[in-house]
Parts: sequence; C-alpha cells; structure tokens
Amino acid sequence: MAEKTNNKLIRGVVVSDKMDKSVVVSVSRVKTHPLYHKKFTVNKRYKAHDLDNSCKNGDVVDIAQVKPMSKNKNHIVIRKIS
Repeated sequence: MAEKTNNKLIRGVVVSDKMDKSVVVSVSRVKTHPLYHKKFTVNKRYKAHDLDNSCKNGDVVDIAQVKPMSKNKNHIVIRKIS
C-alpha cells in the first residue's frame, strides 16, 4: 500500500464488501468484567479502504488506522491473511 503507518495492526474478518473500494471489518476482543471477573467478547466494526477490491466476505485481514478518508472510513487494509 502507498500509505505509511506506525500504528499497530488490528486483525479482523471482512463481513461486508458491497461498497466500492471499501470493506467492513469486524474485530472481536475478549474483555473481563471489572467486578465479576467474567470474560466476554466485544465486537466492533470498522470501515476500511480496500484499494483494489481484493477482499471478500470471510477473509481475515490486517487493518491500520490512517488519516480520515471519509466521514466513517479511518482505516486501510494492509494485507489479506486468508
């Protein structure tokens, strides 16, 4: 990719590829409740820029934060894992 980034990579699964040059990536994290110490998953969805439309639903990708490209799109796809 042409964009340079020093931010850490976020790994997630592509859940939507219906937009042109954009994908929606769902990232799951395991958190612990502060009082009850029970572990639970939290899902967050990021819109990411996919320059050559190579990502499809179900692909595992790494994304990184870059300067805003639109109102909701602040990430770029760095590489496709599978």
